[in-house]
Amino acid sequence: MDVIGGKWKALTLWALNDRLRRFGELRRSLPGVSEKVLAQQLRELEADGIVRRTVFDETPPRVKYELTDEGVALYAPLAALGEWAVRRMRDLDIVPSHGKE
Repeated sequence: MDVIGGKWKALTLWALNDRLRRFGELRRSLPGVSEKVLAQQLRELEADGIVRRTVFDETPPRVKYELTDEGVALYAPLAALGEWAVRRMRDLDIVPSHGKE
């Protein structure tokens, strides 16, 4: 469970599910995550073989992130869980707070 533990890992997988993303683009797609936390989460996901980091030999340097085959396999059950959560909140008439109180 450490592979997807924490607030941002599952959301990061969700953001990477459809294409390669640069760090800044990924950060903008995850409102509320700090640069430091996102960088740490990406390092951990990369170490776990879930995310691939590609550095392009260019100036200025360009780095892109994408799901590995393991990440794609992990995404499917996470997506199903997310869909269940949305249905459940709708059934219970719960409005998500997105971390804001």
